[in-house]
Amino acid sequence: MAIIKKFRIKSFKNINPLLEVKNISISFQKRKILDNISFKINPGEILGLLGPNGAGKSTIFNLITGLLKPDYGKVLFGSEDATNFPIYTRTRKFKIGYVPQYGGFFGDLTTYQNLKAVAEILIKDVRDQNSRIEYLISKFELDYLRNIKASVLSGGQKKKLVIALSLLGDPKILLLDECFAALDVLTIQMLQKIIVNLQTEERIGIIICDHQARDLLSCVDVAMILSNCKIIAQGTPKELINNPVAQNAYFGKSFKIN
Repeated sequence: MAIIKKFRIKSFKNINPLLEVKNISISFQKRKILDNISFKINPGEILGLLGPNGAGKSTIFNLITGLLKPDYGKVLFGSEDATNFPIYTRTRKFKIGYVPQYGGFFGDLTTYQNLKAVAEILIKDVRDQNSRIEYLISKFELDYLRNIKASVLSGGQKKKLVIALSLLGDPKILLLDECFAALDVLTIQMLQKIIVNLQTEERIGIIICDHQARDLLSCVDVAMILSNCKIIAQGTPKELINNPVAQNAYFGKSFKIN
């Protein structure tokens, strides 16, 4: 998979992070899932989460959205501690968009009906609803699918619809859960371009978790690898690929992305 963007370290020294996960730990039935995890996401930054099954990637998403509460640590949005905020308050107040690995749409509704149903919940003014829907239909080239039921869309078309649905509330932070799983190469490339476009045009902070290391590293600014409940390596894609700890634990020494 070719790299679709030039990796660069942006200067975030004078920018307040959108989100800070600070010293988070959580266990289930006495089994440690995450142990003292900390990271930040800034406006217009794409962060990747890598790791084997059970490493805690989806748990991090659940902690960010408020589906789970940590045993220790904090979840901060800007300077505000939202650790004890419920899901609804957190997603509306801090504008979090979420793209699940599976589903995320109403199969019996058309593309337009899906967008309208969610817009009516998130946007009060009817004119604003219609304006936002038409903007996203145009942006994601969904017009020819407007009256097609979501259940019969292709895998790539469904992903575009779910991403459009996640953007109806004009989020500042977008979470993408296993977005490259079970998709063909052309669809993955399409999604990578969409993600980078959201970064550059919308200035959204984006967090992607995925097993597909090459696909993920081809469109992120920085990434971190989770293993044995901890972050074992983090940095730019180039730094991670050349990191001996990351090589031994996850990539292997022959791993390349171009």
